[in-house]
Amino acid sequence: MTAASDSGIELRHLRAFAAVARHRSFTRAAEHLLIAQPALSRTVAQLETALDVRLLDRSTRHVDLTDAGARFLPHVERTLAAFDQALAAAQGESVLRLGFSWLLPDPWAQHAIARFERDTGARITLVRSDDPLDDLDRLGVDVALLRGTQPVPPPVCTVHLYDERRTAVCARGGEPAIADHLSWKDAHQWTLVVNTASGTTGPWSWPAGDGPRHIVETANFDEWLESVAAGRGIGVVPDTAQRRIHHPALRFVPLDDAPPIPVRLAYHPNTHSAMLRRFLDAALTAAAGS
Repeated sequence: MTAASDSGIELRHLRAFAAVARHRSFTRAAEHLLIAQPALSRTVAQLETALDVRLLDRSTRHVDLTDAGARFLPHVERTLAAFDQALAAAQGESVLRLGFSWLLPDPWAQHAIARFERDTGARITLVRSDDPLDDLDRLGVDVALLRGTQPVPPPVCTVHLYDERRTAVCARGGEPAIADHLSWKDAHQWTLVVNTASGTTGPWSWPAGDGPRHIVETANFDEWLESVAAGRGIGVVPDTAQRRIHHPALRFVPLDDAPPIPVRLAYHPNTHSAMLRRFLDAALTAAAGS
């Protein structure tokens, strides 16, 4: 399908660029799109030629957006989202996209999705990303699950579902040995491993001067998991993780006096308003029973 203009730019060009920008890798983007990497590279190059602008900085080790690419990406993602929504409407499909960054809380997610789909006949599509709030802004999702107290920009609204308890996680047999219980108040003695992309606990979780003195930063969940397993420090996660993460090198430790983690849904109030309200109702009902 070609674009309406005479530029020669097609949807496949936009999808190719968005995938590379999202994954910051031609290899991972090609795997996601199920195409060969040389074909993907040619498609992105065709887009840059048609626009007469360089969108990506390429090196042998990583891919970054240029300034032009960073300006272009939000528009591309909104265009693709609008196109996909138009197709769904034309085909009579009702889809609500739920964005999340890490382990949907259970059993809330299963109960909320089942109730919504049963009551409406619509379908929930799950979209995982490191920053679901950014996806919400770019119209990549219709509603985003958030953990923690991060502020949201207007006009985005949030609704509080419930709170999750925190638990600590450390390496089995790590040195120094970790006690059977840890106290939130003793955090200044820890080395804390932080997932800077989607973690719910970091230096910001304590008043200034009260938090861990040593921080190990990681860029995503996998790096965080393996860093804790390698004994680099202590991780702090929602107690959902204790039921869902099964790693032979990890053990979970009760964490006394830790403040809970708020679980919220974020949404644009004027997006799919009727269907969105139905999902919020199902979500709150499921939260009350969790």
